[in-house]
Amino acid sequence: MRMWWSRKGIPGRLPGWLAKSSMVLLTAIWAFWGAGELYHEGWWGAWYNPLFYLIPWVIFLSLTLVSLKWPFVGGGLILVFGIGAGFFFDAIPIGLAIVMIGGMFLLEGLRLKRLPASFPHRGRNWWIWAAVCPPILIFIGFSARMLPIVLTRQDDGDRSARVIAGNGLDLLWAPEGPGWNWRQPWGGYPSWDSIALYGADPVGMDWKEKPGYGRQDDGTWRHASGGDMARSNLCFFLSDDGMTLMNEPQHFWRMPTVDELVRSLGRHGETAGCVWQGEFRRQVSCEIMPDKETPLWAPDLAPIYYWAAEAYDEQDGFFVSFNGYVNATHKSGGNPRHSYRCVREVDRYP
Repeated sequence: MRMWWSRKGIPGRLPGWLAKSSMVLLTAIWAFWGAGELYHEGWWGAWYNPLFYLIPWVIFLSLTLVSLKWPFVGGGLILVFGIGAGFFFDAIPIGLAIVMIGGMFLLEGLRLKRLPASFPHRGRNWWIWAAVCPPILIFIGFSARMLPIVLTRQDDGDRSARVIAGNGLDLLWAPEGPGWNWRQPWGGYPSWDSIALYGADPVGMDWKEKPGYGRQDDGTWRHASGGDMARSNLCFFLSDDGMTLMNEPQHFWRMPTVDELVRSLGRHGETAGCVWQGEFRRQVSCEIMPDKETPLWAPDLAPIYYWAAEAYDEQDGFFVSFNGYVNATHKSGGNPRHSYRCVREVDRYP
């Protein structure tokens, strides 16, 4: 027992070392995530939008610094934070891991309390530097790479129907309105399911109970299929000018395919030369790096992903990001960053 609490005993110091190392690592991880998402998802609209992505980093850095100075106080805060994260975000394993870190800080506080008042606390400054410097260097590194891109991002302000000369194809893309970035009352944009089932009875964005979609009696969830998208997607109901949703299908507009989205990506008014060769969850082959610019994207709005017409499987639908990644996610997702844009052949436009 004496060895455990000895000021020279390695076993006694082990909980403190593990707790400090864990918090320093988590702070660096959140700095990496925050800096990356700030320039990926967060660079749009008001100046304060990107700052939201730095909140997790600031929280973990604050908890780390408090715990290094006052292990009892910091450990208690980390315990509370871990419990809250586990229950409110439905992440019990992560919450338990954070609670364990808080408990180790409490043990470290108890160890330090039993040391003589005159005992020198060496190494505390080193831990502070370890908590502060790597995240700053990470942020500087991301900024050096991404700021030249986002600060030169082009937006001509034109949100009308646009002909985009892509990589080997020319298509007309719908104007701002119900065929492009139609924001819903809940604050986001339609899900893949909502787009695919728009024309199912009753026509509109209301959930379709009659076809039997949604949660089934056996607890499973039934989503729209590729056939539903081909029969009743929202784009079919757009008027000829793309400004109005009609009560009956018009078949002027349609949802774009993954291939069409990829080949229409561009940067600085030129095609990016992207080709989709079946890549999934990684970036497609491009001659130049595409970006979130007009005429395909609206740089001042949140969406950075467009839904494609194809279904990946029963649960997920394909989407394409502005920088050329092809991925799939829940068809009912309705993520505020996922949107859509209807398309049509140029020679069919008046």
